[in-house]
Amino acid sequence: MDNNILQRIGELGIVPVVKLDRAEDAVPLGRALLEGDLPIAEVTFRTDAAEESIKALSKELPELLVGAGTVLTKEQVRRAVDAGAKFIVTPGFNPSVVDYCVENHIPITPGINSPSQIEMALERGLKVVKFFPAEQSGGLAMLKAMSAPYGSVKFIPTGGVDTKNMLTYLAFNKILAVGGSWMVKPEMVAAGQFDEIARITREAVYAMHGFELAHLGVNCSDGQEAADGAERIASLFGMAVKDGNSSVFAGKAFEFMKSPYLGEKGHVAISCNDVARALAFLKSKGIGSLPETEKKKDGKTAAIYLDLHVGGFIFHLLQK
Repeated sequence: MDNNILQRIGELGIVPVVKLDRAEDAVPLGRALLEGDLPIAEVTFRTDAAEESIKALSKELPELLVGAGTVLTKEQVRRAVDAGAKFIVTPGFNPSVVDYCVENHIPITPGINSPSQIEMALERGLKVVKFFPAEQSGGLAMLKAMSAPYGSVKFIPTGGVDTKNMLTYLAFNKILAVGGSWMVKPEMVAAGQFDEIARITREAVYAMHGFELAHLGVNCSDGQEAADGAERIASLFGMAVKDGNSSVFAGKAFEFMKSPYLGEKGHVAISCNDVARALAFLKSKGIGSLPETEKKKDGKTAAIYLDLHVGGFIFHLLQK
């Protein structure tokens, strides 16, 4: 099993479930997903065009992570993998299909909606499964109750997941990613609305990250300058002053450092829903991080500085 594929799916956070009736639509759709900052597609094997679509995407757009969904038989697994699929997704738990993938080291996320099926996955060494159909099976409440005894298992909820509930699912620490088709609706593909697909996809990606300005940090020469700066801003704008070990805050938006830290003038803190996922996203845009500045909480990255400098300020990420 290639854990790198599953790790990449977790970094991307959203898996577009794509139904293609015409193979000639595959590459334009793939380009729309790339333009929308979501380089992944799960092409369902429900149409005659699926195999050719996977082949075209894999050949023309190697930067796109392509998988096959709605796979029902071992023969379909073979055809999908031969066409270039890097992972397999099944709607239910078919032991013969799952065993074939495990034996041949093909990443697979089988569909489950019961504890018994989770245990069937665990018995085969699988640590990631698809919760399907998610909303119709009881949604997040059902998933939380069902997954409680299985600490090591991660889930990809699919079925009824959209922009309205995506963030609620992703906030649960046992969710690897969510699957959905709302940004790649078949009627939009058929109509050639690829610019609209790119727009909706990008919108979903940025909604998932939830980037927001958290605070502005200003480098001061010493503690007195920091205290004076915080007091002045606080008095002007009706904010509370909070004195800390290394800085003084005026409200939550302004931080005055008691001694110069990173950045020529200071730093800009950007909060997000998942720092690790945000780091992977920014890395794809050429932005690195400074590992020595990483701070962790409950085993997860809670804050880290980026190798991003604008106007004398360095940027860093904060977990919401």
